[in-house]
Amino acid sequence: MKNFLIPTTLKDDTICAVKSAVNQAKNTDAEIILVLVSEAPDTFSSSSFLREMRSGLTRSQEEVLETCRYIIDHTPNCKLKVHNQYGISAPILKRIIEVFAVKLVILTHSYKQETKKIHQYFVQLAGNQKCPILHLSTEINKDVFTKALYIENADASIHVKDVQQFLSDNFSFEIVSQTSNFDDNYENAAPFLSEAISKHNIDMLVETRKGEKIKFKKIKKENINEKLGLPVLSLYEEMGKPFVC
Repeated sequence: MKNFLIPTTLKDDTICAVKSAVNQAKNTDAEIILVLVSEAPDTFSSSSFLREMRSGLTRSQEEVLETCRYIIDHTPNCKLKVHNQYGISAPILKRIIEVFAVKLVILTHSYKQETKKIHQYFVQLAGNQKCPILHLSTEINKDVFTKALYIENADASIHVKDVQQFLSDNFSFEIVSQTSNFDDNYENAAPFLSEAISKHNIDMLVETRKGEKIKFKKIKKENINEKLGLPVLSLYEEMGKPFVC
């Protein structure tokens, strides 16, 4: 069974995330968990706490949720679960991933642009978990990926063959090209990257990551999928091997 975790505020691109999960399920049984994260009410009154927890969804959020349910209702092997989470921390997120047996976290562009600290915190906490993360692009109509460009970090301790084997075992795409990390030299690398993407019909990127200290920055650094407009699969690197689903 392959389960997917999608943190969301129920913007339109949540629908694309659900479609991506359905396609990555590969016709196997799967559960897609939509996580709605909110701050825990700052009150000692149980009645006040319950009242604040019952805040309803907007009309547009209800429409997005109904569309997601429609997709799942017409996908025999998939189920949909909505999980309301009040407050988040590293141990809580780790426990959620374990309890739901999550194999992939899917982050939408809109969720990463959320300004509330609890959503920013969730994104950074997810990056420190061992579970693979799929960062979707701004192109909400693209949910099937087949060919990937592998971006190799200079200090990576994992071989591209091991990454490809992991992809073959768990996902529906393959690495067709490879490049070194270009974060500090993007302007010079951009023409060559564009040529490789066009030549090989690349529709996604693959990278490895390591745990980082949680920081809140007023100015967000533009990440890889924003620079190239492609989704990115990020694999947690530990002891020379990515996390195995």
